[in-house]
Amino acid sequence: MKKSLFTVFILLLIFGCKNNTETNSEVTVQTETETEIKYPSDVIPFMDKWKILLGDGTRSEDLVGFQKEDFFYVENDGKTDWVVYKTPNSGITSKTSSNTRTELGEKAHWIPETGGKLTGTLKVQHVSTTGDANISSSYSVVVGQIHSHEGHENEPLKIFYKKFPGHTKGSVFWNYEINTEGDNSGRWDYSTAVWGYDFSVVGENATTSPAEPEDGIALGEEFSYEVNVHEGIMYLTFTSEGHETIKFTKNLLKSDFSTKKAIPQQIIDGYSSRRTVGVEREIAYAGEINYFKQGAYNQANIKTGSKTYDGDIVKQYANGSYAEVWFKEATVGASTDPNK
Repeated sequence: MKKSLFTVFILLLIFGCKNNTETNSEVTVQTETETEIKYPSDVIPFMDKWKILLGDGTRSEDLVGFQKEDFFYVENDGKTDWVVYKTPNSGITSKTSSNTRTELGEKAHWIPETGGKLTGTLKVQHVSTTGDANISSSYSVVVGQIHSHEGHENEPLKIFYKKFPGHTKGSVFWNYEINTEGDNSGRWDYSTAVWGYDFSVVGENATTSPAEPEDGIALGEEFSYEVNVHEGIMYLTFTSEGHETIKFTKNLLKSDFSTKKAIPQQIIDGYSSRRTVGVEREIAYAGEINYFKQGAYNQANIKTGSKTYDGDIVKQYANGSYAEVWFKEATVGASTDPNK
């Protein structure tokens, strides 16, 4: 009898230890899973050089180990980790803009004479599906910028992606905003196409889109840009597999638009009926403090006829009223000599 009781005790002890071991093992696995979370700074390690404003108004100046669900986080497409920038058509944005953004702002500032360099490899996953087809900024998102930090705070560069509803292919183009002479009432953007259309191409009316661009970029299709401001000259390079590599050069120290005669027809057609068309100061952005921006700067809002669901972000995400941009590579730093 004593032997039987002893045997039962041993068996219970072994069984109990086994259960404890399994329980501890499960806790360990769970802990290991939690530590495997990837942050945007793990994918693109330059995050210490930036601050961020998110589409819900959240701001942060410490992006190492920072993420926010539904706005700024990491996704894997089965092959590669990507940093996701997502923002609704309506949310909380900066005091100088009616457009929401989940967008990096460079901490370092520079003048064109000193310059700097920004690169990015990305794919746009979504733009707003609602809007007025006759308004230039509908269905578009800005994925890279140079922004002035003084004067009129205009933007010598905005890189856009835009896709009309019903189209498979969208357009990539860049805008140069003049550094207006005098007050800023006469400011305007001159747009240049990369693949597809430029900013000025719109539909005949609110519900009719133009023909689909033959050489455009589809949602989910990768492309890269390089912005190299060297000794006052802005060098732009755009690349995408299966598309022609496109390059541009723009002087940021001497204006191309300092006289009425020099104003492009694109501007006269697009602005003269609704705004004063001004001229640029002769020295353009010379000596003016600038900085880079990168991410998703949503151009769709209630003014473009886009649905905003009274600012309800959950409803906007559920009904296509948002912009979403994925970056897998990006760099920021000093300019390089384009001739070397």
